Amino acid sequence: MFLIRVQFVEGVFTGPQKRELISRLTDALLGAAGEDMRQATWCVLEEIPGDRWGIGGETVALDDVRALARAAEAEG
Repeated sequence: MFLIRVQFVEGVFTGPQKRELISRLTDALLGAAGEDMRQATWCVLEEIPGDRWGIGGETVALDDVRALARAAEAEG
């Protein structure tokens, strides 16, 4: 049995994006472990409010996370 657990700042992903994350993460794990384990693979997405995250001693605002995502998209 596998458990994939992902924590991220609340409000970053939409419903469709969360479903895609679950699908892709599961597929990636099963690519290594074998398709036979699909029904025994759980994926849990945990949204945590930004004021409960800290980077460099500062809390993280949702706008900060979105700005980082936009910057990463612009570079890629």
